[in-house]
Amino acid sequence: MDVQYIESKYTSGVYAKRNLTIVAGKGAWLYDDQGREYIDCVGGQGVANLGHAHPAIAAAIATQAQRLTICPEMFYNDQRAKLVERLCTLTRMSRVFLCNSGTEAVEAALKFARATTRRPKIVAAMRAFHGRTMGALSATFNKKYKEVFEPLVPGFSHVPYNNLEKLSQAVDDQTAAVILEVVQGEGGVYPGSAAFLQGAQEVCRQHGALLIIDEVQTGWGRTGKLFAYQHYDLDPDLVCVAKSMAGGLPMGATLIGKRVGPLEVGWHGSTFGGNPLACAASLAALEVIEKEDLPGRAARLGAWMQDRLRQIDSPLIREVRGLGLIIGIELKQKVAPYIQAMSEQGVLVLNAGMNVIRLLPPLVIEQEQLERVAQALEFVLAQEPLAEEASPAD
Repeated sequence: MDVQYIESKYTSGVYAKRNLTIVAGKGAWLYDDQGREYIDCVGGQGVANLGHAHPAIAAAIATQAQRLTICPEMFYNDQRAKLVERLCTLTRMSRVFLCNSGTEAVEAALKFARATTRRPKIVAAMRAFHGRTMGALSATFNKKYKEVFEPLVPGFSHVPYNNLEKLSQAVDDQTAAVILEVVQGEGGVYPGSAAFLQGAQEVCRQHGALLIIDEVQTGWGRTGKLFAYQHYDLDPDLVCVAKSMAGGLPMGATLIGKRVGPLEVGWHGSTFGGNPLACAASLAALEVIEKEDLPGRAARLGAWMQDRLRQIDSPLIREVRGLGLIIGIELKQKVAPYIQAMSEQGVLVLNAGMNVIRLLPPLVIEQEQLERVAQALEFVLAQEPLAEEASPAD
């Protein structure tokens, strides 16, 4: 079967494909249809925090699949009850809306903020990426994602990230919410400063606006805490989570704080949200995260890896930045050819814009594997300047 021909012929065409057919994975390794192995620093774009084919996740899915896979939220369910209680206990949030993806979690947060405050305005950040549905897309900054779909949802504005003065000027008594990433992932791997994030929370409190924190890419241990906002002792009103929430199965959630609501029956919903299969997988994922201390592992390995990358002596590197195991290497030229060259060295990486290489490895990755990643980057950057052939899939 010619997999690449079939996908190219019959799929939508909205994805830029890499010339690889991935068929299996284990831990931080991926394998193609030719049996070649790759160190995975794409990590399912942040989904594979627990790595690939984790036995605990596989067992939880297999057990629950033989019992019950779907149960709409009009009925109560044991797996759902366990999960929402666990999430509220871990985060000190009051309630949970369960859905299937990060963009859905953001949509719910925006709706809940407007319903609570009865205000129209949402303030987001430049370089922000919050999703591709119409509300989340309105909060997203980059025009390349948006222009063809305009007009979008009205009432959204954007201010420079890490600029508290501009944020303060944008928030007023008609602002329903401010939505921020603690680390801007797609926007170039820019961590927020404590002064900015804590100041944003204070500005929201002063004006009666809600603070929405988007943890879709930074959640579940990636930055060295279970959630990145915990680095800064924030008390957000709404937290959007997804990606690795269910160990690889599609799942998202909006965590709801005490200042939100009350929400009324019928205001929102999701057919597949909170299905028992995803809930069982999420409970297993949380147990693995805690048992294997994946946040602590991300903190240690992330700090080591950033130091290691800063030792690379290359005039092409402008800056290395990140938090935990979300790492960006900003180059002085476009990264697309270097991403392809890394693949040829057996390492799969992402871009974050035109000139940033982004690393989102599974949190179970070994230091030896990270060293191989650093060596591969060192090697490709030492070659003659590479010409751009095609942009990699993001």
